[in-house]
Amino acid sequence: ILDDPDLKDIDPTVLKHCHAAAATCILEAGKQKADIAAISTCLEDCKLDKERIEQFCTEYQKNKDALEILLGSIGRSPLHITDVSWRLEYQIKSNQLHKTYQPSYLVTLNIENSDLGSHPDVSFSCTMEQLQDLVGKLKDAAKSLERASQM
Repeated sequence: ILDDPDLKDIDPTVLKHCHAAAATCILEAGKQKADIAAISTCLEDCKLDKERIEQFCTEYQKNKDALEILLGSIGRSPLHITDVSWRLEYQIKSNQLHKTYQPSYLVTLNIENSDLGSHPDVSFSCTMEQLQDLVGKLKDAAKSLERASQM
């Protein structure tokens, strides 16, 4: 959007806010399974002109089925990590037979979603520095949550 030559004279911050507002409107309409009348009324309350409302509703109607399928695949509640397992992997040689001696960690997150039951595990590989960074960020998040719950 920011590279569109027709929009070069508009402040990038305003464009980002407009994009976020449009995306929110579309997602909420899909989530609520809103009909065109409800969407039109909402957009009229936002002081959009009739032509733009009609254009928006036409595009929304064209993509409504795909949007509902996408929203249905996401689910209603966030994923929940139920367990974490890890193992140390030590790479001794590379494909070119050079000695590398690079340790890395293979981390597996066991995931559960209350809407759909269990999900496939999420696995990733990281270096010790990346793992330490992840642990630090998780500790910061836990402290923030603890502070918020004490207020």
